[in-house]
Amino acid sequence: MKSTSTSGIILLFFAMFCSSFVLVAQNILPPSSSSDTLRFIQIIQGNSLRQKTIDSITSIETIAGNVILKEGLTIFHCDSASINKRTNILEAFGNIHINQNDSIHTYSQYLKYIGAERIAFLKKDVRLTDNKGTLYTQDLEYDLKSSIGKYRNGGRVVNGSTVLTSTEGIYYAETKDVFFKKNVHLVDPKYDVRNDTLLYNTQTQVTSWNTPTIIKSKEGGDVYSTNGTYDLKNGKAFFGSRTIIKDSTRTYVADDIAIDDSSGVAQLKGNAIIKDSANGYSVLGNEIYVDKKNETFLATRKPVLIFKGDGNDSTFIAADTLFSGIEKRDSLGRKITVSKDTLKKEKVINLQDSIFTKKGSTDSSGNITVIKNVQSPDTTMSLLPDSSLALAVTKARHLDSLSGEKGKLAVTGPVKDSSKITNADSLFTSQEEMDSITIASISKKLSFQKKDTLGKTPVIKASKDTAIRYFIAFHNVRIFNDSLQSVCDSLYYSAEDSIFRLFQDPLVFSNNSQIAGDTIYLFTKNKKADRLYVFENGIIINQANKKMYNQIAGRTLNGYFKDGELDYVRAKGSPAESVYYPQDDDSAYIGMNRSKGDVIDIYFLNKEINKIKFINDVDGTLFPMRQIPEDQKYLKNYKWQDKRRPKNKLELFE
Repeated sequence: MKSTSTSGIILLFFAMFCSSFVLVAQNILPPSSSSDTLRFIQIIQGNSLRQKTIDSITSIETIAGNVILKEGLTIFHCDSASINKRTNILEAFGNIHINQNDSIHTYSQYLKYIGAERIAFLKKDVRLTDNKGTLYTQDLEYDLKSSIGKYRNGGRVVNGSTVLTSTEGIYYAETKDVFFKKNVHLVDPKYDVRNDTLLYNTQTQVTSWNTPTIIKSKEGGDVYSTNGTYDLKNGKAFFGSRTIIKDSTRTYVADDIAIDDSSGVAQLKGNAIIKDSANGYSVLGNEIYVDKKNETFLATRKPVLIFKGDGNDSTFIAADTLFSGIEKRDSLGRKITVSKDTLKKEKVINLQDSIFTKKGSTDSSGNITVIKNVQSPDTTMSLLPDSSLALAVTKARHLDSLSGEKGKLAVTGPVKDSSKITNADSLFTSQEEMDSITIASISKKLSFQKKDTLGKTPVIKASKDTAIRYFIAFHNVRIFNDSLQSVCDSLYYSAEDSIFRLFQDPLVFSNNSQIAGDTIYLFTKNKKADRLYVFENGIIINQANKKMYNQIAGRTLNGYFKDGELDYVRAKGSPAESVYYPQDDDSAYIGMNRSKGDVIDIYFLNKEINKIKFINDVDGTLFPMRQIPEDQKYLKNYKWQDKRRPKNKLELFE
């Protein structure tokens, strides 16, 4: 009996001991967790340490003064802290610094850290940096497991000279990405970006978006995009979804646009459009390359160039390839050549008066110099494609008593033989061709060019440089205007003289007339056809009806338009020839007249040939309608090519 009593006492004592051990263990160990990565917050340093028991299972440790705590590879610095050993929750106050494996540093004035989930809640003057960019906010939730930080009440990321702000944001430390939401604003030395969502990488400095975005360039120009990426570091951008780019004078639109700021080159793909409001043109194409630095573009894949006219009267030009560039000229229409005297001092004279050298005199470089009076509205310059001169030639038929001569030329540029300019007519085959060059009289206000004290020719100071835009079209060129159409293999147009230069099998169609030749120059005025000039093998064919064609052929043709309609044509040749079907007063055809002469003038009325005039060495035969020889109906170069004629502007887009 005694033995049984003793055994019971021992069992009771053992049970009480085990119960006490469990209580102690509960007070020491953190809460159970299924995670194997549970970490304990260790106290590394502090000026004072206190432990306060809250209840039978909870105690709080408080540390103050130069506090350093550690959890795994993460180190916490602060002024004071409290740690709940049971819940593994840390609260820190004052000058908080979280060092996450020396890669990410976070600062704030308040911290609540949930050790079980490794989530930190930071408030007041929060700053997070990854050694690339720095995030500033007043309220941040930061997950140390995934290295993801979130703010919901406004934040700012500073990366070098780039600053991004938004109402909400998510920071991904592993990829260095920041996802900004609501009222996003990016400020960069070159650009200002605003939208509602933006992804930014602090390491690569690449931004991307998929929401309506406005980008304003500090150099001038706006971008309106709903999808794109921009490499701020390397200045390369890609825009999709019909992005619109506008600068002071031009608008660019395309399905996709790629830009390289360093080279100034942009590629536009997919229904691309460039609209230049200053120069009054637009270009469309499925692929356009733009060089902004050199102000050029190259359009391919069914490009169309449109010159805006009055009202709806626009000119459409299609080709396999379109190119446009600029030529920079001074106020005299040429490049400025700077020369210095032996003392290295530039001698500059002002262009208030016209200056004119004596006939036949040249400077040391073989130039004869003419400077027009910039205040004289009746003086213009025109370029001639002469291989030896390539000069600006001005007709001087009304010189005053200063020279007392007529029919002389004033020339600027290199002259190998001054005798070439002693008579103006010697440069042209006839007076009529002389008249075809659009040039006016020299102003009467002339003076001789002066030399400086060392005998050097003074440098001419231009009042302002100008940029002249030109266009080149390659292969299968088609032109459509309501009053005139044309086709050729290649084309050159310059805003300097508003001349369309048509090369290789060119044709010009005006109402019922077709004009052909080796080369055709089509002069325009106020963006309407003004006159044309046909070089070599010129022929104009006018369709009288389906079986009869009036024809005039010559070595050259000069045509003039009135209100956009063909009004008068002069044919010159060796000789010029014609096939013409005259009509009586009742508009009945009386026969066919085949004639030739040195010069043939053709007059139009109501879009039809009204009268033909022959000049010098005229020889012709009138055949009655029933006696027209078949071999006399057509001139040598006759070829009616109405199938090549563009019938409407929509054809050019096919």
